[in-house]
Amino acid sequence: MKPTRLFDCIAYQKEHFPKEDMFAAKEEGGIWRKYGTAEVEEIVDKLAAGLLHLGISANDMSIERRDKIALISNNRPEWMFLDLAVQKIGAVLVPIYPTLAVGELEFVLNDAEVKLVFVSDDDLYAKVQSVRAKTPSVQAVYTFNFIQQALYWKDLLSIATEDERAAVATAAARISYGDLATIIYTSGTTGVPKGVMLSHRNILSNVLACEEVFREFCSENDRSLSFLPLNHIFERMVSYIYLFNGVSIYYAESLDTIGDNLKEVQPAVFSTVPRLLEKVYERIMGKGQELTGIKRKLFFWAVDIGSRFDINRKHSFSYKLQLALANKLIFKKWREGLGGNVKAIVTGAAACQVRLLRVFTAGKINIMEGYGLTETSPVISVNRFSEKNRMFGTVGPVISGVEVKLEPDGEICCRGENVMMGYYKRPDLTAEVIDKDGFFHTGDIGMFVDNKFLKITDRKKEIFKTSGGKYVAPQPIENRMKESKFIEQMIVVGPEQKFAGALIVPTFETLKEWAKQNNLSFGTVHDLLRHPKVLELYKHIVEEYNQHFNHVEQVKKFELLPDEWTVDGGELTPTLKLKRKVIMEKYRDAIERIYA
Repeated sequence: MKPTRLFDCIAYQKEHFPKEDMFAAKEEGGIWRKYGTAEVEEIVDKLAAGLLHLGISANDMSIERRDKIALISNNRPEWMFLDLAVQKIGAVLVPIYPTLAVGELEFVLNDAEVKLVFVSDDDLYAKVQSVRAKTPSVQAVYTFNFIQQALYWKDLLSIATEDERAAVATAAARISYGDLATIIYTSGTTGVPKGVMLSHRNILSNVLACEEVFREFCSENDRSLSFLPLNHIFERMVSYIYLFNGVSIYYAESLDTIGDNLKEVQPAVFSTVPRLLEKVYERIMGKGQELTGIKRKLFFWAVDIGSRFDINRKHSFSYKLQLALANKLIFKKWREGLGGNVKAIVTGAAACQVRLLRVFTAGKINIMEGYGLTETSPVISVNRFSEKNRMFGTVGPVISGVEVKLEPDGEICCRGENVMMGYYKRPDLTAEVIDKDGFFHTGDIGMFVDNKFLKITDRKKEIFKTSGGKYVAPQPIENRMKESKFIEQMIVVGPEQKFAGALIVPTFETLKEWAKQNNLSFGTVHDLLRHPKVLELYKHIVEEYNQHFNHVEQVKKFELLPDEWTVDGGELTPTLKLKRKVIMEKYRDAIERIYA
């Protein structure tokens, strides 16, 4: 029977492939604690009953009156326990990024009129407590880690009466395919957060459409590693795919332990964002730089072979022979570093550098790049596991059940069951992005390659016009130039100016190593970035990449910046996208120097 609610994943898994490790995470003592399907069902039902005991419910089932529960936590089994329990009683989960600024946290709690907040640790508990006086709807704050002065989530598992436990099934029976499941506030790159309302239909239709993609390489005996924030719809939707297909979910301890956790769990699949893949690649290349003699020559020979790989064309016998040797000698170690069992890595949220796709794929690490937005639950298109349905530099074919059309200006619009119900309390904003025919306007500019593969070329709002009236699309320029090992981050500037300029954050470890090899003496990072030879190096790099662009798109001047852009610093969204307005305001002086 086809599931119609997200929480049906428990019963579905119990019937088709009950597991001893539906979820697993490291708990005290550094031991992996496994939660089997039957135990998860029991915990979720008890937690749902505990919430009913506190008076949390769907009330009259209207969107406004259904109780809202906020969740601010790292990825862990308790995250999913709460998500499924809240769904079962018809309440609405409002996941919030742990890194969200205090002002935005206060806005979200008030906008959603949140009744209960669940947090993972002391720091997040203190963060919520700091806004309690300004968030009158919040009745209580529970913690996943035991904290002396706080309410503990496990206490909710035993407070319900028999009647309340029986009421969980009654409440669940009221929930239907089209009902609201969650409200996800997108921090976005501009403006105040908007609450995206997603129904069971929205997310589940996306899950079922993407199942056929996953079944090409995943089976019920496989494990996944989860570390992308579950607050983001990408990781959450992928988690439901795992649950409906019997793939065990193991949660990484933190971003710092991913390397160790990959070796322990040996997952067949995991999802990530390009920024983290870039970090992995940079670490691998850093280790390659440390090699000497024949080992160093072999390493960079293999990387060169990999960088010429193309999945969509036939290679010569000689090339295939060299690639097989590179795999045996070098790339095998890369795969072992990822646990030795990875069949595919799914990436999204931003463009992935083509050079990474080439090298990793050549090394039998298949990267399936996809595309979507929170408002589309999220997947619109994705590259498949089979080579005929994968193309580097594109985000793959559109998934089944989703219709895509391109506007005359190239804007990507999509229609289907995956398109959100709307923005919470903002019908005005909803009307701006969903037209009368039901098409959601993504704000992304794209094109189809071979009438099959969707390619994103830029963000509509990020394209700017120079004072000469010429249009510049920053993303392709930034993505190309970031292929340089010396460029960590970059933003192209120049609206209403005579030419395009750029703010560049160097890859400091690589630059310092280069300075050492070239006998450059410097004190601080600021001194290094002002050194004439360093400026000459970056001028040469920029000029080299400028050759790939027409005259108006070429970066004429740039400024090197001493600090990396981060989520905590406010320059990146939680999904590591650039907050362009924030960066341009923060570094206004640097931009003025470019055009002085």
